Amino acid sequence: MTRASHRKPFARLEWDRSSDAKLKPAELQLWSEAFPEPIQPNTAFQGRIIHGENASVMTALLDEFEGQIDLIYADPPFLTGKAYRARIGQGEDSRAPKSWRTTQGFHDNWSDGAAYLDMLFPRLQLMHNLLSESGTLYLHLDWHASAYARVLMDEIFGPDRLINEIVWVYHGPSPIRSAFNRKHDTILAYTKSKEYTFNADDVRVAYNPSTIKTFKSSPRAGFGKQPDLERGKVPEDWWYFPVVARLHKERTGYPTQKPEALLERIILASSNPGDLVADFFSGSGTSVSVAARLKRRWLACDPAPTAFTTTYRRLLMTSGVEPFTLWKTADTHNEPALDLEVQITTNEDQVEVRIETISSRDSTELHFPEDLVLWEVDWSHENEIFQSQSQVIRSWRSEELSLQLQHQYSSAGVYEIRIRAFDSLGRYGLFSYKVQFKQ
Repeated sequence: MTRASHRKPFARLEWDRSSDAKLKPAELQLWSEAFPEPIQPNTAFQGRIIHGENASVMTALLDEFEGQIDLIYADPPFLTGKAYRARIGQGEDSRAPKSWRTTQGFHDNWSDGAAYLDMLFPRLQLMHNLLSESGTLYLHLDWHASAYARVLMDEIFGPDRLINEIVWVYHGPSPIRSAFNRKHDTILAYTKSKEYTFNADDVRVAYNPSTIKTFKSSPRAGFGKQPDLERGKVPEDWWYFPVVARLHKERTGYPTQKPEALLERIILASSNPGDLVADFFSGSGTSVSVAARLKRRWLACDPAPTAFTTTYRRLLMTSGVEPFTLWKTADTHNEPALDLEVQITTNEDQVEVRIETISSRDSTELHFPEDLVLWEVDWSHENEIFQSQSQVIRSWRSEELSLQLQHQYSSAGVYEIRIRAFDSLGRYGLFSYKVQFKQ
């Protein structure tokens, strides 16, 4: 095995650090299993969504995954000082943000920069420990904190392990009138060792038409070096991708969502099919939905109920996704907050389930069926682990959602049907009913 090199950094970052309290591992509990396709014997699960705080989750994962993750994409808070809201309404005018229905997304508020660094540094250390010897960490930030993060990453990985400082360039309106508009993010790519995955041929792009024209017109172009114009080139370290606000089909409503094309380039370049990709600030789930589509194994983690539910919906709507599991930490508040009224009818060996209404157990406003975003059925519930065998998912901004599902049993018996439904706030409710079929 190649040993990771670690040249000492020529500079260190100092700040008023809080006391280095030892991180305690979370108690991870398997909550449910999701089967986007019918259950097959000996099914292998492709990934895990974990609802919990990432430092304690990563600490808990060390026993199983230390030195095992091939690629980590990290999109932490940026030190903006803002509180971000998630859109939960349907069919709203995108040009009238004051009319949107929203809920809490995540907070990027810190008492000062030192508190932010106290959050970031130990999490970067944990990611380094989880990376395989050939693994890569992509840390996505912007002008607020990227300079500080680079010094931290040099300390953890060694300055010689920086392979790229990538600039993601985009367009969009800006309120700035006293300086140049800030329209780029910085992505720092660090590797665990000198032997790392980089699939140049998987991320090649076409040459600019003017470049092709120049080489075809003059044999002297390129100082005598003739590129393979048909094969294309490896991209430079500045990338242009539109922001998600301009990508109607991708928008989930979750704040600071990143475009799939950006994550696809990262995952194709720095992992192979079957490799393990992780995102411990998963937000709307862009990275893991792309990883699942590209046949990578994956891990996602986020403490926000809206992020957890958004990622879950997104994965269920991702073409070709394989079965995966949902986990929670023991200290996560994850009790049913919704009541379901369900009508169940049987006919010979068939059963039909219909959602009549859902209601909140507290005073929170809930609109039915508009706020029902996902419901699913375990047709033969046998233990504490919910198996999602059939799902109905509301697509982003859609006003249509079926309220009924049918199932045919292959043999006689008594079956417990369990139904789980999620609303736009990330809350859920359960309903159970037993049916009996005779030969």
